[in-house]
Amino acid sequence: MGIEFLCRVADVLSDYLEGLNEDVIKDNFVIVYELLDEMIDNGFPLTTEPNILREMIAPPNIVSKMLSVVTGNSSNMSDTLPGATASCVPWRTTDIKYANNEVYVDLVEEMDAIINRDGVLVKCEVYGEVQVNSHITGVPDLTLSFTNPSIMDDVRFHPCVRFRPWESHHILSFVPPDGLFKLMSYRVKKLKSTPIYVKPQITSDDGTCRVNVMVGIRNDPGKMIDSITVQFQLPSCVLSADLTANHGAVTIFSNKMCTWSIDRIPKDRAPALSGTLMLETGLKRLNVFPTFQVGFRIQGVALSGLQLDKLDLRVVPSRLYKGFRAFTRSGLYEVRS
Repeated sequence: MGIEFLCRVADVLSDYLEGLNEDVIKDNFVIVYELLDEMIDNGFPLTTEPNILREMIAPPNIVSKMLSVVTGNSSNMSDTLPGATASCVPWRTTDIKYANNEVYVDLVEEMDAIINRDGVLVKCEVYGEVQVNSHITGVPDLTLSFTNPSIMDDVRFHPCVRFRPWESHHILSFVPPDGLFKLMSYRVKKLKSTPIYVKPQITSDDGTCRVNVMVGIRNDPGKMIDSITVQFQLPSCVLSADLTANHGAVTIFSNKMCTWSIDRIPKDRAPALSGTLMLETGLKRLNVFPTFQVGFRIQGVALSGLQLDKLDLRVVPSRLYKGFRAFTRSGLYEVRS
């Protein structure tokens, strides 16, 4: 519970302050203090829903900061209690009305993978989230089911989820908060393949090092793979680098971080990066080999294979719009050389 609460605090602060670091917390110390005061009571979690907290504590903006300087009042606390205090569910306000009722479900996944220097897939798993954006009149009661829920491990639920229907039939039954929220998270382990391959070849002799890196599609997911990047840190013993690519742009920063931006793989040729590294005087061979960090993005597919079955509403209002989307991006995706 403690770890879950800390994760929720981090999510709320990031949502309020549009980022989370030491400087942001210092600049918005009063709001951070007010949020923590509402989120925890006598050592126990109390209110952790962003939509309820926004009714009690206004997010910071330029106008509120100017008023606090002029008036000397730095508090953003509301004078009225949020509507959820009179609701049967503490994460949803009462008397919500919409002209158009909408609910959208997104599967957002991150793939973590480790490929060793022999090209063998050592680890491959997916961390995913089911995100729901709900704008429905009244107090809706939703059920969401999957075609293959057995592949999910380490599931974590939003407090709105009733646990018994999931435990008995693997069905998510819930009364959603208003707006966007994370319904559940999960992990799918021991996947057997990755969508793209990265093959680095590094040879060194007589104070120089030859680098060749090839990138291509290993298993076509059926959707466009874009935003492909390959990033690696040059060893400290490298004095200079001359790297070029037949597709995309290569950038070497002052901290010796090399970034190869490929975006999309063309159909007529496989992207390749090649070049020479000059080593320090007296050093004939490279002793420390870089690790390649790979990034990519795929719209419209969940690489874990998880599929949504159906979304039902117990009391269906007029003009209900439902939508499903899937999105996969790279997480910690390493190729060792």
